[in-house]
Amino acid sequence: MILKNISTMNGFLLMGFSDNHEVQVLQALLFLVTYLLGSTGNFIIITITTLDPQLQSPMYYFLKHLSILDLSSLSLTVPQYVYSSLAQSGYISYGQCMMQVFFFTALTSSEIAILTVMSYDRYMAICLPLHYEVIMDPRKCTWSVAAVWLSGSISGTLYTASTHSIRFCGDKVIHQFFCDVPQLLKLSCSNDHLVVIGVIDFLSVITFACFIGIVISYVHIFSTVLRMPSAESRSKVFSTCLPHLFVVSLFLSTGFSAYLNPTSDSPYALEFLVSVFYAVIPPTLNPAIYSLRNETIKSVVRKLLFSPKFAG
Repeated sequence: MILKNISTMNGFLLMGFSDNHEVQVLQALLFLVTYLLGSTGNFIIITITTLDPQLQSPMYYFLKHLSILDLSSLSLTVPQYVYSSLAQSGYISYGQCMMQVFFFTALTSSEIAILTVMSYDRYMAICLPLHYEVIMDPRKCTWSVAAVWLSGSISGTLYTASTHSIRFCGDKVIHQFFCDVPQLLKLSCSNDHLVVIGVIDFLSVITFACFIGIVISYVHIFSTVLRMPSAESRSKVFSTCLPHLFVVSLFLSTGFSAYLNPTSDSPYALEFLVSVFYAVIPPTLNPAIYSLRNETIKSVVRKLLFSPKFAG
């Protein structure tokens, strides 16, 4: 990569984990494998929840939108990093960087919202099954998803507008695989970044409220499950809910650690690893977590792969 004159260019240089080309190639291959696995899993879920009549309940409707968000998030950041690493050109224009800021924050904010809605859906299905069909009717589900996408768009707009006000100086080198807001704040040469920090604090409060809502839903779910007489039923619910709760916690905790202290002097390697934990791993693992112990999804996937009459 050429660092020369980057401070005078109208853009940034994405350095990733290392400026060593051999290390970058290895990273690119690992990211490529991860992307192929994650995108394939999410694409399969989107396909089967759209086409198969067995998967038209609210749970699968929300799962489809989660997979759309995950696939979009992975496609926004990973392919460009793989290409730039292999081509030894990490340059990204200012406009492209701002587009990444908008879409990444919009998608991740929407993901937090849809995970909250999904936890509420599971709470209603397990704890209040007699009221489930009335409360989670198709019209309300549609409005919920519309609110999810709208909330993400508002978050993306706030982040992008506040980031756009920052003045950058010095070498515009981002030690990250995409234009992440915490890394951009480190390039600020004035107090303009205080506006961004204010936006981060405001949205972090909302995100924390969503997390509390998810935890409360699962507390009620687990208390209900523990009263179930069947050990098999308890095991099935726990094996599905616990991995999901783990990934949600990983996603939110690593995101909080990066965004709540964005101008810290943490080692670049640690920051890179943290970003992978909230930007790459959750959207890659979600398809497996939601389908691994779900017999309906597994049977539909088998039908998709082996039956020519899947859509019939």
